[in-house]
Amino acid sequence: QPQLVESGGGSVQPGGSLRLSCAASGFTFNYYAIGWFRQAPGKERERVSCISFDSGTTNYADSVKGRFTISRDKSKNTVYLQMNSLNVEDTAVYSCAVTLGPCPVPTSYLYFSSWGQGTQVTVSS
Repeated sequence: QPQLVESGGGSVQPGGSLRLSCAASGFTFNYYAIGWFRQAPGKERERVSCISFDSGTTNYADSVKGRFTISRDKSKNTVYLQMNSLNVEDTAVYSCAVTLGPCPVPTSYLYFSSWGQGTQVTVSS
């Protein structure tokens, strides 16, 4: 049973940075793509980024392109989301989840499963 645990959230000022971690266990990490999602109060869950099972493909929501970077460390079964130049619109609960194989072209969260508990990111002055 896949298990994902997120960490690294917190409160930062606009323009600041955070690095989120998604630690995976209970499955063959190298077979699965990992997606980062976020959900702000009153808004739908949004896919922020995804990295394919072999790290060959990464993609990003338009709202974070050029500011966020996703990566994975196979030796640690961990996926990271480096977030730079944060703004107040980035405030949300960030969660990671898995899907077998490559990143799905549709960005819906319905293609992913085994969600972590989430980590809060708050950007405010």
